[in-house]
Order: sequence, then structure tokens, then C-alpha cells
Amino acid sequence: MRYLILSDIHSNLTALETALKAAEGRWQNAVCLGDLVGYGPDPNEVIDRIRSLGALTIRGNHDKAVSGAVEADEFNPIARNALLWTREQLRPENREYLETLPRGPVSVDGFSILHGSVYDEDEYVFSPALALDGLLNAPSPVSFFGHTHLQGGFSLRNGDVTVLYFKPTGGNPFSIFRVEPGTTYLLNPGSIGQPRDGDPRLGFAIADLENQSVEFWRIPYDIEAVQNRMTKAGLPEPLILRLSFGS
Repeated sequence: MRYLILSDIHSNLTALETALKAAEGRWQNAVCLGDLVGYGPDPNEVIDRIRSLGALTIRGNHDKAVSGAVEADEFNPIARNALLWTREQLRPENREYLETLPRGPVSVDGFSILHGSVYDEDEYVFSPALALDGLLNAPSPVSFFGHTHLQGGFSLRNGDVTVLYFKPTGGNPFSIFRVEPGTTYLLNPGSIGQPRDGDPRLGFAIADLENQSVEFWRIPYDIEAVQNRMTKAGLPEPLILRLSFGS
């Protein structure tokens, strides 16, 4: 079974549709690692699209804040501004959908999905030190996580943690990573709606764990169209500008 792994869409319908078009015909089931909303201009449209895919979806911190499960005061002023705007736009049925999203980790066909870390859905896993506990106590040999907006991850083998980086070369839209037996992995597909690794192209993954492979994709999309909608909506300028730089 081939799984489309999406994360951190952040109300960016243009990026999501671009990813789905690129991946068309290459997957059978979809999962989403959270943060469907926040930052971007298309919260209802993104939720509608994810629901139409039948994607198994867990909640992210922005999903919790927009649904009212946590207070927006925990976010920085720029993010909070976008969260409050999103609350005002959200249709009641989509707010209810966000409210009912489960927290990770959730097991899926031999792998696991989570938003932040294994023990804390809101924790950012940036470093080997932060990844180690999750790797040692992972619910499955392969887990996919989001939240950092950084495509890559960590592996644990014979007590050693390795940082993993993925970047397509030679004009290819994706790089292929081989999963090895006896190794535990925390893998991040990257962000659909707001990459933060200096590469503005959207990121996602396609996992074929029956054949021990994961494709890590980077695809350009029409950033200007999204920025125009954000400007029209009155969303904060820093959120608009950062899309151009992948920061």
C-alpha cells in the first residue's frame, strides 16, 4: 500500500492542489499529520479537500487553537492574528471537524503518525537530542511527524542517532529513501503550505513501506497567487513575505 503523507498545509489550497496533481496515481491512501489551518487564506477549502480525500488526519497545534481547544494567547502575535481571522472564516461543520481530530501518535498499517513528538504533540523535534527519546520509545519502526516544517528526520541504529536530509537532484521532483531493517525512523515529509528550510517549494512524501521506500517530494507552486489572497484577506505581511523565501 502506498500512502500519501501530508503535513502542515496551513490553509494553502494552491500548494495542496499542486501537490495532489503531482502525486496523482502514485498513492492509494492519504494521511495528514496536522495543521490543516493557520497562516494561509483558504481554511475552509483546505479542510473540504482533505475530507474529500478520506485522509486519516490528526490534529496540530493550529487546528487546536482554531477550534478553541486551546487559547490563541499561547501563539506569537502574528500567528495569533491569523488564528483569530481563521476562526471568523471557518464554517461550523469544519470547526466541528477540527474539534474531533485525534491527537497522535496514531498507528496506520505498520507505521505511526504524529504532529510534534511521540510524547508531546506540541514539541518541536529539531535535533538528535530531542529525537532520541522518541526513537527509543517509538510506537513503530517508522513514524512520520510534522510541526517543524523541515523535510528530513532522524534514524536510530545500534544506539547512534543520524540526522537525515533529503533533496531531489538532477531535475527530479523527489528523492527516494530506503528504509533498513533494524533501524528506527522519525521522518518529516515537510510542509505543504509553509516550508521553513530556505526552499519555498512545497514538501510531501509518498511511503511504500512494503517495499522499504519513501519518496520525498519538492514541487514549486504559484506562491504569488496565495500571497495575493492573503493580502486581500488582510493577513499579516510577514506571513505573506515568508512564503517567497521558505522561511
